[in-house]
Amino acid sequence: MAGSPQQLTLLGATGSIGTQTLAVLALHPARYRVYALTAGSQWQALAAQCETWQPRYAVLADEQAALSLRNHLQALGSQTEVLAGDAALAQVAAAAEVDTVVAAIVGAAGVRPTLAAVHAGKRVLLANKEALVVTGQLFMDAVTASGAQLLPVDSEHNAIFQCLPPCAPGQNARLAGVRKLLLTASGGPFRTFTAEQLATVTPEQAVRHPNWNMGPKISVDSATLMNKGLELIEACWLFSVPPSLIDVVVHPQSVLHSMVEYDDGSVLAQLGTPDMKTPIACALAWPERIDSGARRLDFTRLAGLDFEAPDETRFPCLQLAREAMQAGGTATAVLNAANEVAVAAFLDHRLDFPGIPVVVAETLARVAAPACTDVDAVMAVDAAARQVATAQLTART
Repeated sequence: MAGSPQQLTLLGATGSIGTQTLAVLALHPARYRVYALTAGSQWQALAAQCETWQPRYAVLADEQAALSLRNHLQALGSQTEVLAGDAALAQVAAAAEVDTVVAAIVGAAGVRPTLAAVHAGKRVLLANKEALVVTGQLFMDAVTASGAQLLPVDSEHNAIFQCLPPCAPGQNARLAGVRKLLLTASGGPFRTFTAEQLATVTPEQAVRHPNWNMGPKISVDSATLMNKGLELIEACWLFSVPPSLIDVVVHPQSVLHSMVEYDDGSVLAQLGTPDMKTPIACALAWPERIDSGARRLDFTRLAGLDFEAPDETRFPCLQLAREAMQAGGTATAVLNAANEVAVAAFLDHRLDFPGIPVVVAETLARVAAPACTDVDAVMAVDAAARQVATAQLTART
C-alpha cells in the first residue's frame, strides 16, 4: 500500500471486536497507526493496549477509571494522553487527524461517538449495530450529508455487502435486481431446547456460543435471536430495503454468513470460518484484501451445511424486532433499550431467560415511540424505555 499509514480510532478497544481488530492491525504495522483507543471502565485492559500501541489518546467513559489509567501511564512515562467522558469519545472519533473509526462500543452507549465520526465524514467501520437500531434514518441522513464512508463489520452485513454489486450502504438494493436478503443465524446454544429447558438456562450457558467468540451481551442476544432481530433492522437501513425483503435462515455451522437472492434466481453467498477477524479485515482494507489471521476454510473437512427456519414461538425476540421496524418512529430504540435492560438483568441472575422477550414486549406496549428529528429526542425515548423496563424487573421480583 502506497502513502502514509491510516490513522485509526478504535471505539470499544477492550471488547471482543476491539481486541480482534487490534489482532488484525498487528499483522499490518506499516499500513495502520492507532490514534486513539477507548473503553468504558476497564482501565487495566486499556493500559495494556496503550503500552503496546502507544496511541496519542486513550479515552474512558468512566471518570474514575480514567484517573487510574492516567496515574498508571504517567508512572510508566507514557506519552499517551488520557481523556474521559462522552465529549472526549466524540473528540477522538471526529479528530481531523483520523482517517478511519472502528465503532465497536456495545449498546446505545456507542451511538453518540459513532455519529460524531459520521458527521466528521470519516470512514466508519460499523460494528455497533445499535447506532442504526436506535437512530435509523437520522444516522443514514448524516452519512449522506457528510459524505462519510460506511462499511459494515457485522459478519452477516459484511457478507451481504460483499455479495451486492458495488454500491454504498444506504443505496436501494432493489436497484441492483435484488429479490431477497437472507441473514443467517447460528441458532445459538439453545437452538434445540424445549420451552421447559429454556426456562432453566443460566447466564453461564448462554454466553458459551457454539461457534463465535463474542462478548456476553451479544452472546445472550444470539441465544434469544434478538441479535438477529437487531441485524434485520440494521440491514433495512444499510441496504434501504423493507423488512419484508429480508429473511432469516438458521445455519448451525456458521460457515455461510449471509446470502443475496437476485431476480434471475441466482443466489450469491459469502463463506468462511466463523471468525470476526475476516469481516474486520475486509472492512479495514476495502476494496483491497489483506490477511486477517483467520483460519482458512477447508471444504474437504466440512461434514455438511444445514439450514432451517427460525422458531419464533420459542424465540419471540426476532418477531418483536421485525414488528418494531415495521411500526416505525422510535419503536426500534424502545426495543433496544428494553433488551439491554433485560439482558443485563439476566446476566446478573435477576431475570430468567424467557423473561427477556416478556420485558421487551411489555416495554414496547407501554412506551410511546414517536418519530424524532434529533438525537437528544431519541435518547429521551431510550431513557423512558429503560425506566419502564427496569420497573418491570422490580415488579417481577
